[in-house]
Amino acid sequence: MAEPVALTALALDAALGWPRALYRRVGHPVGLFARIIAGCEARWNRAEYGFARRRALGALALGLLLFGTSGAGLAVQTLLLARFGAWGWITVAILVWPALAQRSLFDHVRAVGERIDAGDLPGARAAVGMIVGRDTAALGEAGVARAAIESLAESFCDGVAAPLFWLLIFGLPGVWAYKAANTADSLIGHREDRWRAFGWAAARTDDLANWIPARLSGLLLCIVGGGWRIMWRDARNHASPNAGWPEAAMAGALGLRLAGPVAYDGVMHDKPWIGDGASDAGGGDIDRALAVYLRACLLLWLIAGGAAWLR
Repeated sequence: MAEPVALTALALDAALGWPRALYRRVGHPVGLFARIIAGCEARWNRAEYGFARRRALGALALGLLLFGTSGAGLAVQTLLLARFGAWGWITVAILVWPALAQRSLFDHVRAVGERIDAGDLPGARAAVGMIVGRDTAALGEAGVARAAIESLAESFCDGVAAPLFWLLIFGLPGVWAYKAANTADSLIGHREDRWRAFGWAAARTDDLANWIPARLSGLLLCIVGGGWRIMWRDARNHASPNAGWPEAAMAGALGLRLAGPVAYDGVMHDKPWIGDGASDAGGGDIDRALAVYLRACLLLWLIAGGAAWLR
């Protein structure tokens, strides 16, 4: 069942993305996750609590979120398939659709390249600021382009490959449990003092959930674009145990240096470089990265289709 659901959801996402009109009317499901996490954080992540207590309460908040999400997903999936047959799995695919980000990721990254090509550096900074967490106000053209390419590579895992992976294994509850964990990590899974204890469980869970998908993402990017040597050599240069795999694969495929020193909240972090070659990326490199990304997405389609055919 998961395979035709995956293909249908991939097709819906590729054709429509998550339409702005729909977003304005109903928002996006991850917004609900964000509100739940924010509510738990406001109540339980208090400065007067000790480290161990805050870590336990953060784990409890994550557990409640994952239990509720997977339980609701399983109940809905079971009901739809039991009562509506073929129409049921089509409805399940529609419910999976917003968990994928093929189209929106492509559109956001392409917008950065278009602004660079138009000579609009402030517009390019604003566009890349929508998809990265680093400081963008002082970035030059090369820094903006590298940030966009890095986000494209990392989000290929978080937004496409990993949701599809967990969908194929556990169906609707799997894909939305993954999105819940990934959302929790993006909001509270940080190393700053405020989040270190409360977000510990979210960060570790997201690391675990992405461990296999990140390496598969790097593998897929290398299959369609090359870059094997750089991926094996530099994947561990990233602070994350997972993000370095698709980023190093993309760096190798493009013959660029990615990552390197970066500023967050006004503080410069001297991070190691990933890849060889030039670091002066531009709009043309974004176009090349998008071409690699599209081929990797097509390969995911072929994998889902092959699984459906074998089934």
